[in-house]
Amino acid sequence: MDYQKTAKDILELVGGEANIQNVIHCMTRLRFNLKDNQIVDRKKIEKVPGVMGTNISGDQFQIIIGNDVPKVYQAILDNSSIKTEGNQKSGKSKNAISAIFDVISGTFTPILPAIAGAGMIKGLLAIAASMGWLTAESQVYVILNAIGDGAFYFLPILLAVSAARKFGSNVYVAAAIAAALLHPTITTLFSSGEKVAFLGLPVTAVTYASSVIPILLAIWLASYVENWIDRIIPSMFKLILVPTLTMLIIVPVTLIAVGPLGTIIGNMLSVGVGALFDNAGILAGAILGGTWSLIIMTGMHYAFLPVVMNNLTTKGYDVILPSMFMANMGQAGAAFGVALRSKNKTFKSLAMTTSITAVMGVTEPAMYGVNMRMKKPFIAALIGGAVGGAYYSAVGVKYYILGGNVGLPGIASFIGDTFLLAVLGLPIPFIVAAVVTYILSFTDVENEEEEEVVEEAAVANKEVGATVVTAETIYSPLKGEVKSLSEVNDATFSSEVMGKGISILPIEGEVVAPVSGTITTVFKTKHAIGITSENGAEILIHVGIDTVRLDGEHFTAHVKDGDIVKVGDPLLSFDMAAITAAGYDLITPIIVTNTGNYQTIKPLKDGLVNSKEAVLTLS
Repeated sequence: MDYQKTAKDILELVGGEANIQNVIHCMTRLRFNLKDNQIVDRKKIEKVPGVMGTNISGDQFQIIIGNDVPKVYQAILDNSSIKTEGNQKSGKSKNAISAIFDVISGTFTPILPAIAGAGMIKGLLAIAASMGWLTAESQVYVILNAIGDGAFYFLPILLAVSAARKFGSNVYVAAAIAAALLHPTITTLFSSGEKVAFLGLPVTAVTYASSVIPILLAIWLASYVENWIDRIIPSMFKLILVPTLTMLIIVPVTLIAVGPLGTIIGNMLSVGVGALFDNAGILAGAILGGTWSLIIMTGMHYAFLPVVMNNLTTKGYDVILPSMFMANMGQAGAAFGVALRSKNKTFKSLAMTTSITAVMGVTEPAMYGVNMRMKKPFIAALIGGAVGGAYYSAVGVKYYILGGNVGLPGIASFIGDTFLLAVLGLPIPFIVAAVVTYILSFTDVENEEEEEVVEEAAVANKEVGATVVTAETIYSPLKGEVKSLSEVNDATFSSEVMGKGISILPIEGEVVAPVSGTITTVFKTKHAIGITSENGAEILIHVGIDTVRLDGEHFTAHVKDGDIVKVGDPLLSFDMAAITAAGYDLITPIIVTNTGNYQTIKPLKDGLVNSKEAVLTLS
């Protein structure tokens, strides 16, 4: 790669140096804060040699480079007046809508695994009950129901902890505030039918179990109150007085004003959405089904979560998420249509694989890697989603359980009166999108580009075939829970554009060498390490998502570039509690960045894993 030319092309295509407020880089990406993202020519950037893709996260424009990112970054500095990382501040503040979306997404994302797991249990329990395997009176049913329902009943506590991390306040004080609102004596007091007052002020009876907006408002307010009290209280009294006064102020204020206001807002949103579907019917479903993919691209889908949760709590069902199923099936169908039509063997295989992945609920590879790249298939996917959404609205399909997956694994979420209609409708957007894709056709990937497609997927920092590799085993660098890359909340990793591998949710903050070899890169912020094994495998260990922003805080590196290590040697340590408290997701991708050099990369382990246990085999 000609780093100087790549850097010059990037500088020109992002709108010139005048459009750059700041640029930093992490282990794999250039991260730009730009004055105007709209003037960026993403299509041309993605064709620049060495660029493997682009992504927009919030207001940040990211260019995926891979292992060569430090060299491209340095070339950008050499060809501009930007002298050092972080020497410029982005004077750009988020607008109110962006800030609200950011809070909702940042709050819900960490708790989604708990909600998804609980929802799946409720779905399986519903199947067992409908098949007559269990009765609602059996003790097994009661216990399983408590497991599935617990996360939803005590949802305000989960949200309080997550919101406190987002707002930078004490998570345990936030949990205590939520627990007070859910205390049985408060619930009993509200259900008594008597008028309730606190110090002469009327308290409106509100059901806080499973609620969303009241606790978000309460913890947002608590973050300001706690910060204000912390500033005025002498240091020797902070430990006792700050949490005490915060709870004494926030809980009554929530009971008197914030809780009822949040409930009113939530109910109004639910009523508004319900009225839209009641009055617009098929049109509402078509619009939502046809635009879900666009909504997801902007991150605005998180704004629907409070409405969905309120619908499930107050009505027992939701009519919004069925349209998301339709949108996903549309993306899957469009990718399938590309697979049928394409003459390029490599791209045909890619399209078929991503179609299957999208059917299973993970749409990013199909949407970004195939349909948007070909343009017309993406339009076909939107059409398929609109037709499917119209059908679901017409027959009144309902979503009863928050199952955490909007693909075939989440079909249990439809178990209820409209289950059969839901199942019958799943193929509709798939078939429509596939047919429209086939009819509209597209400009196929030329055969001579096959090598380039493989190279992009491999994300190798050397040409495919330049390194001789042999089969080998990769050992776990962490103790934790093994998860698939699709569960990583970053499309760059989840879509496997960086390469294949696994992710681990750590339970200890120690990273050890997964192979014997040479340390190729210890990133300056110490959140990521690259290592090349003795057999040629290039491994990237990336601790957490967006942890580059911590600038090395809470990380300690035990190795440096060029060090020779053996399996199990300590590489770095990190403070899990501090990083989590700062609001960062600790899920850690372990990527084989020269994926293209291997025929198969096969995970060997599910569930809990100890460090130095075999987790991947390369052949």
